[in-house]
Amino acid sequence: MTASTASGSPYGAVTDQGAATNIAWHEATVDRAARAQQRGHRSAILWFTGLSGSGKSTLANAVNAELFQRGLATYVLDGDNIRHGLCNDLGFSDADRVENIRRIGEVSRLFLDAGVIVLTAFVSPFRADRDRARGLVADGDFIEIHCAADLGVCEGRDPKGLYAKARAGVIKDFTGISSPYEVPEAPELRVDTGALSLEASVAAVIAQLEQNGIVVPAA
Repeated sequence: MTASTASGSPYGAVTDQGAATNIAWHEATVDRAARAQQRGHRSAILWFTGLSGSGKSTLANAVNAELFQRGLATYVLDGDNIRHGLCNDLGFSDADRVENIRRIGEVSRLFLDAGVIVLTAFVSPFRADRDRARGLVADGDFIEIHCAADLGVCEGRDPKGLYAKARAGVIKDFTGISSPYEVPEAPELRVDTGALSLEASVAAVIAQLEQNGIVVPAA
């Protein structure tokens, strides 16, 4: 994938797909900065990554609820929900996983431009794909949050029965069993969701957002 910076683009880089021609970046009448000023908070991409069963969706939705209670503009992009619509043509091969995350990265930066704190909850097992999503936006706009419950904890939870099916060979290319998960090397935040309570995990994420100046501390 190649990328170049388009004139006037609010992003760190704009992807050139090659197939699209005769297109130009259109400036919005209301830009991201104006939305931030009106709403009183910055937009950002909170990228929750981790093994299946590590608590990504649970944590993302709990953080979302806390931010909503503060009156902030937020939205959760959940892996299963996205595969019901936007990515329902994709399977779980390595190539399809790459394309799934590419699409999520593009959708996330649209939410970013709309002034929304977007929380994504995807396994996103490959480091290069997460780095590519990060590279779509400017420094400070992408907060990688590793839900770091280990494989034993996740397999013990197995809320959807997926690990059991993977062990039995029913599910092929299952992350952590027959397909690799590449642990983030330097995420903005690593949360031990196998040991910490949900409340403590939420507090850690909120503290990170306050530290990064995305939201202001609650009064």
